[in-house]
Amino acid sequence: MTLMIETNLCQEFTKDEKNGSFIDTPGPMNGDVEAPSQDTQVEEKEQPEVDDDPWTATIPELREEEKWASLSSSGRSRFVLFTIFKLVVLLGFLYMFICSLDFLSSAFRLLGGIAAGEVLNDHFLLSNPVCGLMIGVLVTVLVQSSSTSTSIVVAMVSASIIGVRQAIPVVMGANIGTSVTNTIVALGQAKERNEFRRAFGGATVHDMFNWLTVAIFLPIEVASHYLEVLTNAILGGLDLQEQDVEVEILKAVTGPFTKLIVQIDKKVITKIAQNAINISDARLLKVCDPEDTECSYNHLFAHTTMTDTEVGLIMLAVSIIILFACLFAIVKLLHSMLKGSIALLIKKFINADFPGYLSFLTGYVAIVIGAVLTFVVQSSSIFTSAITPLVGIGVITLDRMYPLTLGANIGTTATGVIAALASSGGSLRNALQIALCHLFFNISGIIIWYPIPFMRKVPISLAKILGNTTADYRWFAILYLIIVFFVIPAIVLGLSLAGFVALLAVGIPILVFIIVIVVINILQRKFPRILPKVLRNWDFLPLPLHSLDPLDRLLSCACIKRRLVKRRNGEDSALPTNERCKEAGTDNPAFDAV
Repeated sequence: MTLMIETNLCQEFTKDEKNGSFIDTPGPMNGDVEAPSQDTQVEEKEQPEVDDDPWTATIPELREEEKWASLSSSGRSRFVLFTIFKLVVLLGFLYMFICSLDFLSSAFRLLGGIAAGEVLNDHFLLSNPVCGLMIGVLVTVLVQSSSTSTSIVVAMVSASIIGVRQAIPVVMGANIGTSVTNTIVALGQAKERNEFRRAFGGATVHDMFNWLTVAIFLPIEVASHYLEVLTNAILGGLDLQEQDVEVEILKAVTGPFTKLIVQIDKKVITKIAQNAINISDARLLKVCDPEDTECSYNHLFAHTTMTDTEVGLIMLAVSIIILFACLFAIVKLLHSMLKGSIALLIKKFINADFPGYLSFLTGYVAIVIGAVLTFVVQSSSIFTSAITPLVGIGVITLDRMYPLTLGANIGTTATGVIAALASSGGSLRNALQIALCHLFFNISGIIIWYPIPFMRKVPISLAKILGNTTADYRWFAILYLIIVFFVIPAIVLGLSLAGFVALLAVGIPILVFIIVIVVINILQRKFPRILPKVLRNWDFLPLPLHSLDPLDRLLSCACIKRRLVKRRNGEDSALPTNERCKEAGTDNPAFDAV
């Protein structure tokens, strides 16, 4: 699988001279081309222009009877009223979509919050930087919020349970783990191939930036303590005083509804991490004591006798159903509304650059906008998840999504700063220092991966590779989620428990192997003649080692087997072949099988 993905790496850096995008373009065909006849030219003029780039969505044209000039006064009134109605319904579904993300976060906290607190309470694990990084990833995946995991770490630093140096890798891992939510959201657009390609690419560009930034700055931090020294120098001359600061903007709107369904005591995870309470007595769900006649909790599960795990499973199922239902409705409504000249104007406005010499500032303004909007919603997961469907339908391009995502990384650090300001005077400095480490870690990553155009293309191109792969093999998205956010962190965590020597003994050969594959792929694309003939392509390897086709065929058999069962039950008239199986559902039977 690694070889297959890396084979496409260099293809993403081939520049299309026509539109300046970095896509893999086929060479010209040999031979003369017969000139089209007059009739053919007329037909070509009548047909709308089709963009061959799957990363650029075409805007559907309005039907003749829908054009404004051809409508009567009553027709125009109905059109305006219906558009307003669609906007109201769209806002309603968007509200429920954001609430479903809150429910999803609550579900994961109920299922894994106590375990996350236990992991953070293990000081031996946190003493290993690589182990701390993976703990940050896993904890953030479990609580579905980097803001929450960062706030827990800030509280632990504030209580002097761990030091700033131990906390920095955990914060880096939290940056990676937070992108799991919008990757899950991208699965909601798996039905249509190119929409899924763009949505998954838009979601994983966040992953690529975070992993690349960690790959550079974790070794630098371990070797030089760069972030610790920088933030210590910034706070050196400041007179710090405790501040009671709490900012709730979006939660003020969604809170009244979500609190009627479920209420979680987030402080329990922090107390477990601080070893302040007994785990056997810990409960995250706020429930009323049967003997308490004046209980103030009024949510749906306030009087339940179910355990946190049981409630968490119910909330997980409900939140996923609501999330994908709202996502489906939002995409359908946007498709029906974004047509014709208005849609073109919206798309051009969002993706346009400033004129003339100021064009280079466009991306930086997008970063600021992303940071401000993330601060408003108090969650980078909510912000990036909300704009991921817009990337899928083509309203926002991947190139514009990238700086918005970088801004979201900056905006989410505000939560940690606010949590630090609430610390007591003696520990305020350390708490604020780790919050600033989070901020400057993201700023340092932006300095590396955004200002230089070539460096900017690296995470974008990697995201396109993942998007193209998921477009061909839909099940790869689920495999990616499992491997990147669970398997890899768990394996590295296990190796870390075996000792630093064991981690290096396994990790260094794997790292060298990946680097060699990347270098060979670059040489295959750019300078194939300097390679031995056998290394000019990967055909000498068994097919499963450089292609996902064998695994796709294996999963496709599950689709055929399912059709056979339906046939035996009288639900299907004939057993389709692999090709007909693709036509029976979506164009990828393996995804249906999953």
